[in-house]
Amino acid sequence: MSRRRRGALAPTLAALGVLVVAAFLLASVWTDVLWYRQLGYVAVYRTELITKIGLFAVGALLMAAAVSASLLLAYRSRPVYAPVSTEQASLDRYRETLEPLRRLVGIAVPVGLALFAGSAASQQWQTFLLWWNAVPFHRTDMQFHLDLGFYVFTLPWLQFICGFLTAVVFLAGLAAVVTHYLYGGLRLQGAGPRMTSTARIHLASLAAAFLVLRAVDYWLSRYELTTTNRSLLTGLNYADTHAVLTAKGVLSAIALIIAVLFVVAALIERWRPLPVYGVALLVVSAILLNGIYPAIVQRFQVKPSEQSLEAPYIKRNIDATRAAFGLDNVEVTSDYGGASPQATPQVLRTDAASIPGIRLIDPELIGDTYRALQSLKGYYTIPGVMDVDRYTINKTEHDTVLGVRDINLDGLQVGQRGWNIDHIVYTHGFGVVAAYGTVRTGDGSPAFFEKDIPSSGLLDPYEARIYFGENSPDYSIVGAPKDAPPRELDYPADNGDDQAKTTYAGSGGVPIGSFFNRFLYALKFKEQNILLSDALNSHSRILYDRSPRERVQKVAPYLTLDGDPYPAVVDRGDGSGRRVVWILDGYTTSNRYPYSRLADLNQVTSDSLTSQATNNNVVALQSQQVNYIRNSVKAVVDAFDGSVTLYAWDDQDPVLQAWRKVFPSTVRPLADMNGDLMSHMRYPEDLFKVQRTLLARYHVDQPDAYYTNEDYWAVPTDPTEQNAQNNLQPPYYLSLQMPGTDQPRFSLTSVYVPQGTSGSRVMSGFLAVDSDAGTAKGQRRGDYGKLRLLQLAKNTSIPAPAQMQNRFSDPSVSGELNILRNQGSTVEFGNMLTLPLGGSLLYVEPVYVKAKLTSATPFLKKVLVGFGDKIGFADTLDQALTQVFGPGGATGGTGGTSGTPPPSPGSPSPSAGTSTPPPSASPGAAGSAQADLTAALSDAQAALTASDNALKAGDFQAYGAAQSRLRAAVQRALAAEQRLAAAGVSPTARGAASASASKPPASPTG
Repeated sequence: MSRRRRGALAPTLAALGVLVVAAFLLASVWTDVLWYRQLGYVAVYRTELITKIGLFAVGALLMAAAVSASLLLAYRSRPVYAPVSTEQASLDRYRETLEPLRRLVGIAVPVGLALFAGSAASQQWQTFLLWWNAVPFHRTDMQFHLDLGFYVFTLPWLQFICGFLTAVVFLAGLAAVVTHYLYGGLRLQGAGPRMTSTARIHLASLAAAFLVLRAVDYWLSRYELTTTNRSLLTGLNYADTHAVLTAKGVLSAIALIIAVLFVVAALIERWRPLPVYGVALLVVSAILLNGIYPAIVQRFQVKPSEQSLEAPYIKRNIDATRAAFGLDNVEVTSDYGGASPQATPQVLRTDAASIPGIRLIDPELIGDTYRALQSLKGYYTIPGVMDVDRYTINKTEHDTVLGVRDINLDGLQVGQRGWNIDHIVYTHGFGVVAAYGTVRTGDGSPAFFEKDIPSSGLLDPYEARIYFGENSPDYSIVGAPKDAPPRELDYPADNGDDQAKTTYAGSGGVPIGSFFNRFLYALKFKEQNILLSDALNSHSRILYDRSPRERVQKVAPYLTLDGDPYPAVVDRGDGSGRRVVWILDGYTTSNRYPYSRLADLNQVTSDSLTSQATNNNVVALQSQQVNYIRNSVKAVVDAFDGSVTLYAWDDQDPVLQAWRKVFPSTVRPLADMNGDLMSHMRYPEDLFKVQRTLLARYHVDQPDAYYTNEDYWAVPTDPTEQNAQNNLQPPYYLSLQMPGTDQPRFSLTSVYVPQGTSGSRVMSGFLAVDSDAGTAKGQRRGDYGKLRLLQLAKNTSIPAPAQMQNRFSDPSVSGELNILRNQGSTVEFGNMLTLPLGGSLLYVEPVYVKAKLTSATPFLKKVLVGFGDKIGFADTLDQALTQVFGPGGATGGTGGTSGTPPPSPGSPSPSAGTSTPPPSASPGAAGSAQADLTAALSDAQAALTASDNALKAGDFQAYGAAQSRLRAAVQRALAAEQRLAAAGVSPTARGAASASASKPPASPTG
């Protein structure tokens, strides 16, 4: 009995193991089905799953059948009596050892190889579906005159099939060789025939099949030359066209001829040596034709005349790259700034007056201020980098810096944490925090127009609960009957421990009211409380996979998603009212566009912003080589119910057209997008980064100039950020008016410097793309996406960002900055914005001050302005512009107070600096002016001391008041000096008095 029980133990354990694996597999698959079904995208999951299973099955069966057949044929055709020889005698012991395991090996080897083959095949599901649903590009390449769709859709699948079958034949041949050798069908030593006739036919047939596949591979590789990446160009060059193409055609023919020789040799024994000679010929031909011959052509024919011979191929590369990356319609302004020396102050003042309000709120630096002022509780958080958008307020469009107040479980104390707290109580964030991009309050804080909990401001009313965000918990369980007491913390109340609570009433998440669904999710999350907790009921829903990027990537796995999802408060137009939604840009890409330059997405989208470890809500794209990209889809994720809507932003993109055939009805037409949502669409930042990198080289459209590298550009380093691993200057969103346009537009901008060592000194180009999609339902504004490039004239010397940052160290500026830095405070420079102005470029850089304390809050205190060799440094942008251009309309709209919208474009700012003309001389004016000067300098000294003390104490309100007194004192001193000048008092006397005022106050330590 005991022996029988022991015998039954192993099958029982095996059966239990199979049941456990099956249960977890069922939980994984069926919960995925439920997730996709709830969103309405179950067809995406079904198509992907069926395709993967089908490819796995076909690939595994092919491999298993080929290897099994080869093993079986070789074994069954073994000689009855193995030849007597020393070699065979040494193999006897291996045969004896293998014989008891022969059947097991005959099954295990094919099955093991089949699993690897099936896995490799299933990973090509996207390649297969694109080939199966291919559409034409309606453009042909210049060498083979084939539609580009062949290279993008068909060629990758043909190459995979060829490579896969080559691996199958090779492994089947290897199995045959080993088996024939082991059982005597193939010998390496001894007298007589080396192979039996069956072995000869078997191995020759496999060799012929292998050579046929090699011939196909040689032929297909001719087309692959169109995407070969070299330092000079991408695609075929002169040597490829005149040597490599011929070589590959000849090698393909030789491989086919040798395949025929193998077949003939298998049937006619006396022809056995011919295939051996043929293989040797193929090897020698491959070395000569595919290696040495093209090298000779390149060295002795191309190199001496490379510029002229490669010119047609360089032109192909330029045209294809510009078309593939959307650079073929760039509006170029040549020799910009050539007339800047003749620009008069009046012209500059007129141009400056057209500035609608320069965004001074830096979305990276201001994050700490948002969190300090508006997180309100430790269990809320606001992202590291704010997002820049625009909202129409009081019929005027304003650049806006905003972020979402998301839930932050890490902000809870350790003793507070628990399964119920993490997954039942703290389920959602609450509201958005939005401020004007061009306005600050008196103490340098952002001027919020949407803030607090409950939300209050100009965006109300809207659904403020954030159940799907960038920081949401891995899963939450919500929902209950109407009469059940609420369990979810909604927001903190003002009356002590009595918190406002809520019950989720949205349609998001998967219903888990049934025991079966609860059991599946308990297995999925390996959490027994999902089964046992009394918090779950018939109305319960589970929310998971909650980040916007994750949700879109699952329903549209073919898209490459932008690294910066951004929130917007919009009316969805479906009767649900105003909601917070996440907007993501989706790209369709390819690395098979003929003649187009390859780019690594991670490399070209990395900059000083993405390199910051704390800014995990803005990331660079994953490493991926592409030479074609389109912003083909705009994705919208509802922050309340998690619904995902995909809109066809570029329905002319052939890659998107192919995927819409694969997943019909999943991407909605652009006509379905309402005007409110359309108004928040912006040009994607990562696409712009890719384009600016390619345009740095491919703004040159003539082969000769391209070949000589005489005008290559580079993206400059960020002069305000030196600690990032990759500190390229990021592009910036702001409203500006480009030369030749009729009004300012919301734009994304970047600058260029010459490539090489001189790149840190002068500017070479300015690039802006129109990012305003308009407000019309289902229709983009005509100029949206228009790239405008200003090529600076060769005779201009507009300083580069790094050079301008150095100029900002002017003694008149550094002295005041040193005061700000003095004991207890640090100075941080904000984003250096660049704007075209008066035939030159205007630099604007906000200056933030914060105390040297842990988690200190930065406040906007000063503004730096640079234009040519002139520097302005003042409390407001208006005053800094006035210092540079003089009075008379140079306003930037930065003055306002909290909650007050900035002035309309072109109107004077309330805080704009003013200037009083010097009074005329009069009797006794010198004495009176000298007394006024002395008093003003004394007041300035006192204000400087008060400013210093306020900074040390971290009291920015007192600092702001002291700075106001300082400004007033300086203005009185300047007016007194002008009166002294009018009275004829010598500059020496005035200089002595001024020197005493400019001396910084002594520190308390002496």
